[in-house]
Amino acid sequence: MADPLAVPGRAPGGPQHTVPLPRRTPPLGDPAALAALVDRLPAAVLALDPDGRLTWLNAAAERLLGHLQGDLLGQVLAEVPGTAGRALASAGAEAADSGEPVTVQAAGGWFEVRAARAAEGLALTVSDVSGRRTVQERADRSAARATLLVRVAAELSGALDGVSALGRLARLVVPVLTDGCVVTVVDREGRARDVGSWHADPERRDLLARYARVRLDTLPPSSPVGQALRTGEPVSAQVTDVLELMSEDRTREMLRSLRAESVIVLPLPAESRTVGVLSLYLDAGRQVAAEDLATARAVAVQAGRAIDRVGRQSRQIQLAEALQRSLLTEPPALPGIEVVVRYVPAAEAARVGGDWYDTFLQPDGDPVVVIGDVVGHDTVAAAAMGQLRGLVRGIAHSGGGGPAAVLRGLDEAMASMHAGTLATAAVARLEAGGTRLRWANAGHPPPVLLGPDGTVTALEHEEADLLLGVDPTADRREAVVPLAPGTTLLLHTDGLVERRGSTLDEGTARLHATLAALAGRPLPGLCDELLARLLQGTPQDDVALVALTVGAPPA
Repeated sequence: MADPLAVPGRAPGGPQHTVPLPRRTPPLGDPAALAALVDRLPAAVLALDPDGRLTWLNAAAERLLGHLQGDLLGQVLAEVPGTAGRALASAGAEAADSGEPVTVQAAGGWFEVRAARAAEGLALTVSDVSGRRTVQERADRSAARATLLVRVAAELSGALDGVSALGRLARLVVPVLTDGCVVTVVDREGRARDVGSWHADPERRDLLARYARVRLDTLPPSSPVGQALRTGEPVSAQVTDVLELMSEDRTREMLRSLRAESVIVLPLPAESRTVGVLSLYLDAGRQVAAEDLATARAVAVQAGRAIDRVGRQSRQIQLAEALQRSLLTEPPALPGIEVVVRYVPAAEAARVGGDWYDTFLQPDGDPVVVIGDVVGHDTVAAAAMGQLRGLVRGIAHSGGGGPAAVLRGLDEAMASMHAGTLATAAVARLEAGGTRLRWANAGHPPPVLLGPDGTVTALEHEEADLLLGVDPTADRREAVVPLAPGTTLLLHTDGLVERRGSTLDEGTARLHATLAALAGRPLPGLCDELLARLLQGTPQDDVALVALTVGAPPA
């Protein structure tokens, strides 16, 4: 019997034969065919009526919701047993309203929900994006770790106070590397103290801070903190094990209330010793990847180096300041003239060392006042300052010349004895019993006169003379001004008028206005108040000043 699905045909040059036709399938417009096709999609597809009841879903949606289609049709999606239905219903409504896909966590994975709303109800497509999200999370965490290292380096590299910088370190590592953090430093005598703490949960921050204030008094040497400080190696432990080591009930209860599951203690290494530890408290479920632990160790190394560097700078600033103060002697007693000197060291160790002042008598009995500043800072500048100060005294005493001659002699001596050193200086000599002032200036801020009536006058030429150390043949000018009884002469270094975010002219104007406002005050109080108003704290550069007030001329 002929096959009804075959048609006659003939092969070229061969006998007649039959050719089978493809089996007839329903057209794509047929609902059964569409359902079968959609059933094969990897994405879940759901249809809801206006009341949120499921009217259709494919096989992927069955697997996602964990129930068969027959059990789900007619149910409200948000009320399907389990958490997936509620999450998909909320995300679907949000996606339909916004027109944008919504990512939601459901059924142990992450899904992207797209939705379209019509009069008949709501249609949803749900795609599993767990793999893509995992890749994105890894990239985000890698970027967060890299950013953390940059921020830590920026925070610690320029730190002048290691304790304050490390106190802020806890806020940087939370929550990138841990849920809670306590930072501990060890001083040169081996005493450990907690200097900072932070927690990702705002409600536990105060508790962690209170625990950090008392924990070191009760933790035994066998605790993770004690082991890390003693061995210089990282230590990890379960919090339950730490609780068993603690003998003080109040501290134990505070640690228990923090609800941390484990702790990792990382030493802060310096060249020759462990200078502190980082205690990282991890909540239950927190996974520490190898990359996170490597980043935490890198942070600990940076912190240890910062403590070591700040310690060396602290010792350097103490040495420089002691050297500088030893060279800034008290002025001699001058009949009829009151002299006050002040020196304020800079905030930064690298900024100490260049400023000096001096007051002495020349062989003829005239008082000489000098103010100067060596270009450069630190102990090298302090040493150069001491040598230049001695040269000024020697030149002024042996030559007996005026201020211009003293500066010229100093410039020549620097060219042969201190080549490469640059400095500014102003020299003033009181003559005729203090009724006349002769002065010269080599690139230094102008001396200032405060008259008895409150007028302020800057002693300056139209063009400033060259600073010292550039050209020993440069001309040095000097000028003479009369001094009325009660006039105050102020010589100062540039740290008094320079301020970040402000020009030198603005700083000079503030100086003159402040002097005018302080006119009539006793000289020591005037100098102290002048520093307080202009510096407003520790200056960025060291400041030296010498002020003198002339009285009535002697009989």
